[in-house]
Amino acid sequence: MDIGVPKEIKDQEFRVGLTPSSVRVLREYGHNLYVETQAGLGSGFSDQDYLNAGAKIVNSAKEVWHQELVIKVKEPLPDEYILIQKGQLLFTYLHLAADRVLTEQLIQSGVTAIAYETVALPDGRLPLLTPMSIIAGRLSVQFGARYLEKQQGGRGVLLGGFPGVRQGQVVILGGGVVGTEAARMAIGMGAHVKILDVNVDRLAYLETLFGSRVELLYSNADQIEAAVVDADLLIGAVLVMGRRAPILVTRQLVQKMRPGAVIIDVAVDQGGCVETLHPTSHSNPTYIEEGVVHFGVPNMPGAVPWTATQALNNSTLPYAVKLANNGIKALDYDRSLHGGLNVMNYRLVHPAVQEVFPDLV
Repeated sequence: MDIGVPKEIKDQEFRVGLTPSSVRVLREYGHNLYVETQAGLGSGFSDQDYLNAGAKIVNSAKEVWHQELVIKVKEPLPDEYILIQKGQLLFTYLHLAADRVLTEQLIQSGVTAIAYETVALPDGRLPLLTPMSIIAGRLSVQFGARYLEKQQGGRGVLLGGFPGVRQGQVVILGGGVVGTEAARMAIGMGAHVKILDVNVDRLAYLETLFGSRVELLYSNADQIEAAVVDADLLIGAVLVMGRRAPILVTRQLVQKMRPGAVIIDVAVDQGGCVETLHPTSHSNPTYIEEGVVHFGVPNMPGAVPWTATQALNNSTLPYAVKLANNGIKALDYDRSLHGGLNVMNYRLVHPAVQEVFPDLV
């Protein structure tokens, strides 16, 4: 199969769909790889690295998008819509529930679009979303600590506090992968950490993981309000697979937060759970609304591409091999991969995304 790897064009997105080592594996199966020049440079991989692995370097995105299978990292942007080919396989993050225009474009193009974030194992785990969720969860506290600095518009709070001075208060909405990793980092920095979740079994598991180092609360309106108002750093970590995240923090609640507090919503690419937060970019990551610093970068792992690209490839490569070896029939052989199918034959086919856009079914 002919496989294309384009250079990402999202603002400061330095990850790449395949590493040279992944290219080498696919070449061993007899596939042809076409990599756009400098596609891997931001992740630490030169064109020569890809040539050494057996890929062909091409100078235009159009040539890359002309291949049977396109493997990338982030969803196609408007400049790429015209490059999508009828009958092509597209394997990448899509997050369609938060992007009606992209959903419509994919349906109209005739592409078969498989989303990393909805590939699901029988036990419900999301193997292609998890590595980036881990990284984003860890980065959320790293970024939060930075934007709490006074020079960045924050309150001037040190998360670890100081003897005789209160620790920074970190509130995490959601105790899944993102929330767990955010808590690890916040604990390591010495902050006081609260996690709110509606799943009591998950809360019980987190107790075995963190013990008394984290305050674990059942998530309801009263608990959310009390916790959010006291937060120096609020992290949104709510994920509903294939759907928009519910709004848990209203504008009225944000108004009650301390001036200079920081909100980071990791699920902003799925709509986010904070009413006042909208997507930003690595070039312009924050804005202040209601006196609170908002950080809404949807591709947070793009800040650490050397780590993130390799972590992502470790998980995506087995599925990429199946798609390359078997084409669309791979979806019949692998039910987890079939769960990633979002668009096919000019139709929106993923049940969760169908619920978001019932008129497109």
